[in-house]
Amino acid sequence: MSEREPLRRRLDAGLAALSLSLPDTTVERLLDYVDLLVRWNAAYNLTAVRDPAEMVTRHLVDSLAVLPYAEGARLADLGTGPGLPGIPLALARAYDDVLLVDSNGKKTRFLREALRRLGLREARVAESRVEAVTGEFDCITARAFATLADMLDWGGHLLAPEGRWLALKGRFPQDELDGVPAGFVVEDIHRLDVPGLDAERHVVIIRRRRDAAAAGTVQP
Repeated sequence: MSEREPLRRRLDAGLAALSLSLPDTTVERLLDYVDLLVRWNAAYNLTAVRDPAEMVTRHLVDSLAVLPYAEGARLADLGTGPGLPGIPLALARAYDDVLLVDSNGKKTRFLREALRRLGLREARVAESRVEAVTGEFDCITARAFATLADMLDWGGHLLAPEGRWLALKGRFPQDELDGVPAGFVVEDIHRLDVPGLDAERHVVIIRRRRDAAAAGTVQP
């Protein structure tokens, strides 16, 4: 048995539990990403997760749990760190443009090498603070990045008029809902059941407010 086989089985089980089906070539590229992350992590301390099997659950499966909500052709992942959830999403779904944003130089060096090694030609890296980034994206993801108010204040200008912002949270963020800026509305909040992860996960879906009547309160 190859060293990769247990990781492949864990990833396959996670995808099945999420009712996701990915080509074998995509599964292999996702595991290639884990291999890169393990090697670089030893020197660059990119993630606190050290065990490759835990990386499959906490990084790959956790990221891919939002795949059904990641619509559109242009994706920006803000505060991406080592590429989460941006790289797993870009490997699992065809995008015309993917922008990975992080201000940490050692992480962006890893990101550039990962994109090159994984052949993600449609993806690029911005070593920048979020508020300095320009562009317009159909889907924006942010994982453990900031409060809803702060992330929208800093990066709301990047969301296309009909775009969708996916804020990835742990517990239901009740205390953050009232802080959503006036130009945006929380459209929905979904609990994510991530197989193998003993922790709460939610995705907060935010869109631009079309008019005053679009306001609403999302209840748990």
